[in-house]
Amino acid sequence: MTSEAEKPWWRNAYAVETYKTIGIVFFFFMFMPTLLFQPFRIPSSSMEGTLEIGDYLFVSKFTYGYSQYSVPFFTPVAFAGRVMDRPAERGDVVVFRFPPDPTQDYIKRVVGVAGDRIQMIGGVLHINGEPVKLERIEDRVTTRDDGSENTVARFMETLPGGVKHVILKAQEYGALDETKEFKVPPGHYFMMGDNRDNSNDSRADVGFVPEQNLVGRAEVVFFSHDGSAEFWELWQWPFAIRYSRLLTFIG
Repeated sequence: MTSEAEKPWWRNAYAVETYKTIGIVFFFFMFMPTLLFQPFRIPSSSMEGTLEIGDYLFVSKFTYGYSQYSVPFFTPVAFAGRVMDRPAERGDVVVFRFPPDPTQDYIKRVVGVAGDRIQMIGGVLHINGEPVKLERIEDRVTTRDDGSENTVARFMETLPGGVKHVILKAQEYGALDETKEFKVPPGHYFMMGDNRDNSNDSRADVGFVPEQNLVGRAEVVFFSHDGSAEFWELWQWPFAIRYSRLLTFIG
């Protein structure tokens, strides 16, 4: 038997312990963050009012526990249920896998939990037969590419439980302002975008979202740019960054 002194230096006890330490450090600094948080970029306008195109978010995976869709390096291999499961709450902004095609990430707000009855009547969200509180606030005014102004109505919406958030209403009568009543089944959620007239959500193709499909809760905007600078136009980046949105918490 080879003695410790006769082993090559890279195989002695000290070296083995060093390898173990490096492996543990690598795991915690490289793998653990992907279990806890995931960066996410806002690609569409469906959550305008709260989130802008070009916002970069951190999504907390541990908030709701873990499913096959929230573990790193997602594969189509399924496992049932969630580990360390904690339900989402009405008002949470959630990243989830699109039920008809789970390879796609969506981000919306939870407006209905299991047992809720959800309906849009005259553009107003009704939950369990009661209209949510809406308060008109200052309009959103943006500038189009041709220099003209675009004005969109904004409202402060208060969900049951007290969560307040801004919604946009671009049209007086939107296509999804009148819906049937939806009853949220057990183990599912009803999701809606804050930009009510420009959101594909549970009122249409998304349908009810199984809890299995939740990836995590959107927590904070860590970076944001307005798209006016290309990736390679480094000299333009300081003017494209939305400094007022950096490190803003999402509610």
